[in-house]
Amino acid sequence: MKGSMGDFLDLLAEAAKKNIENGYYKVSPTANPTQRSRRSLKEAILGCRKAAIISEIKFSSPSSGPLRVNKDVEGISRDMVEAGAIGISILTEPRYFSGSLETLTRVRSLVDVPLLMKDIVLSSCQLDAAYSFGADAVLLIMGLFRRGYCGMDVNDMINYSHRLGLEVLLEVHDAEEFRLALLTDADIIGINNRDLRTLKVDINTTKNILERFSKTEIGGRPIVSESGIRSPDDVRFLRRCGADAFLVGTAVMSAGDIRRFVAGLVNAYEES
Repeated sequence: MKGSMGDFLDLLAEAAKKNIENGYYKVSPTANPTQRSRRSLKEAILGCRKAAIISEIKFSSPSSGPLRVNKDVEGISRDMVEAGAIGISILTEPRYFSGSLETLTRVRSLVDVPLLMKDIVLSSCQLDAAYSFGADAVLLIMGLFRRGYCGMDVNDMINYSHRLGLEVLLEVHDAEEFRLALLTDADIIGINNRDLRTLKVDINTTKNILERFSKTEIGGRPIVSESGIRSPDDVRFLRRCGADAFLVGTAVMSAGDIRRFVAGLVNAYEES
């Protein structure tokens, strides 16, 4: 059911519909999908010996406004990778996050780590764009499926992604969504500590959800804690709660020295 309240998740979905209708994601028939081997975000998380940090490039956010005036994508992405980030998440949503598909392609040409396209995905045309612009993985949001915004159900969307060779990070915000996510073939499950309905953040969200499920129920799928991570202490706390990886955007993009900040997160376990 679509939310009758018209909360922020509804606004994101409405904006996404307009972006799709306006042809923002249209891939030209002559567009050559970036020729390269796909990189696995899931394997990068599972193989990481330090804190598995997925560092995010986003130049503004609905809750914090503009995050970085200097849009030196080359320098930012290089700093993230050299600091030890195992992957980069790239906001491609243009209206609320100042994202662009061009940024995705540029970063793809600069770094060799897995790239996650982060957007408000409602349609398979956005998955085609993710593939063509160089992503290795896409973010899908369980709340959008539950509200009936997506052009296909969650299983069909995951299957379509997999046919393109894209991994899926399926994002949830509560225990019921987490339970539903476990029933899918999503490669990675993300727990968003930010409630997209209200934009409020509470990193205890990850703890509150994971303490209700056993390791056996979760199986071998990596769990990514997203949003609200501001320090190595937060990384250590979330690891104790059962998170395998950490997606950090606002704190990274507003840091004075991105490389130093990301390196501090990557090496968080050494202090524990």
